[in-house]
Amino acid sequence: MTKLEKLYSIIENSRDVGVKLPEDVIRQVEELEENIIKDEILPSLSSDIAPLLEPIKRDLVLVVEYHPGEPISVGLSRKAKISEIIDVKRLEIDPQVEHKDYGERSKRVEKRAPKTGLCIIRRDGSILQEKNAALTFAKAVHEAGLLRVRELGLKFCKVPLVSTTRDKKYGNRQIEMEPGIFVITHSNNKEKKDRLDRINQTLHLGWTVKIID
Repeated sequence: MTKLEKLYSIIENSRDVGVKLPEDVIRQVEELEENIIKDEILPSLSSDIAPLLEPIKRDLVLVVEYHPGEPISVGLSRKAKISEIIDVKRLEIDPQVEHKDYGERSKRVEKRAPKTGLCIIRRDGSILQEKNAALTFAKAVHEAGLLRVRELGLKFCKVPLVSTTRDKKYGNRQIEMEPGIFVITHSNNKEKKDRLDRINQTLHLGWTVKIID
């Protein structure tokens, strides 16, 4: 049984026993359904269609209309880009942040706190934990949805948490999670946890975020 089939089975079973799902659960189900279609079905569909389109020597957009239980309708649009026929939210380029230059700082020996990591326990009990806290943080933000997190307006060092610009000062602390979309990780683990807790609470992800030794 595929993920999509399991998801529909949960919905149908709830209806069969007369359980009305709360609005936030319905919203999460719809988002999960959309992500499964986008991440699993569309790539497979694209690979199947690509060989059939190779002989065509012009730009085109195919529009597929699908209704369960009915024949699929495929139409040809004279538009050259999908963004010309559907509402696509465009990502604006973030301006460079102006950082103060404090000059060279005198070196001093500081007692560093013990090195720690991050661990995210998902709603289903599975765990997201990478080799270091920065990568775990970035992958958690990606899993939550880069655009959804970007809309929350979170920042580190005045730099958007999810940015479309490589920062001139903290660029080496930004991880490119998708082409042209960066997640900044310049923060201690407590700050990372605080941001993830806020993302989790706002987007109702059902995570438990922990700092681990």
